[in-house]
Amino acid sequence: MRWARIELNGAPRYAVIEGDTVIPVNGSPFEAWDRTSQRLKLDDVKLLVPVVPPTFYAAGMNYAEHVKEVAAKVGQKPNLPTQADIGYRANNALVAQGETIVIPADATELVQYEGELVVVIGRKCKNLTRENALSAVLGYTIGNDVSERTWQKQDRTLWRAKNTDTFKPMGPWIETDVKLEDLVTKIRLNGEQLIAFPTNHMIFGVVDFLVNMTTCLTLYPGDMIWMGTEGATANMKHGDVVEVEITGIGTLRNPVAREGR
Repeated sequence: MRWARIELNGAPRYAVIEGDTVIPVNGSPFEAWDRTSQRLKLDDVKLLVPVVPPTFYAAGMNYAEHVKEVAAKVGQKPNLPTQADIGYRANNALVAQGETIVIPADATELVQYEGELVVVIGRKCKNLTRENALSAVLGYTIGNDVSERTWQKQDRTLWRAKNTDTFKPMGPWIETDVKLEDLVTKIRLNGEQLIAFPTNHMIFGVVDFLVNMTTCLTLYPGDMIWMGTEGATANMKHGDVVEVEITGIGTLRNPVAREGR
């Protein structure tokens, strides 16, 4: 099943997508719901971020080649993670499919994309096991973890390098019918494919993170975990368009603009 959040009559509303048809629902995927009689065309609907999470988690450095590439860019030795450690991001940075990534006027040229699988939690859970961990997942969507590399190197935290307004495009929807081992992530800049990698080729997988996190944390419906990216990333500039496609889920597409241009 494919879930979206849409703007309907000026307010957010959950909807089910079937082909090119959007069916608004009463309720949400995290509680009781039922279809309405309304039918809309997908091209006529404004998509919102598919979920506004109670808590926004990020796996970060979770692909070996990306760890090495980023370490080289910031002048550090690569340090592969030895366990499934989690970090946090900020909701203010979220924007939806088609919305603009705005690079601040004082940012350097080193503003780069990171195409990521996003895990959306469907139920309250604690102390998950490897056997039941995936039962806590509602589905998956796509994220672009935009990063300002100079700030990432300079600051003690990632408060602006990762959490600047518009730096976290996400969407276009949540897909519930997903086989992780079948997914491939492709990233295109201005139509040119720059990278493709098996999405599930992570240092620590979805199950690893869910089990490790819930030894200490309670996860709630709508919480989400961004799972990291692979390989080298390129700079984005004013006028660019970046697309992150994950087979079986969809394509997240966002234009880029520099503030003041």
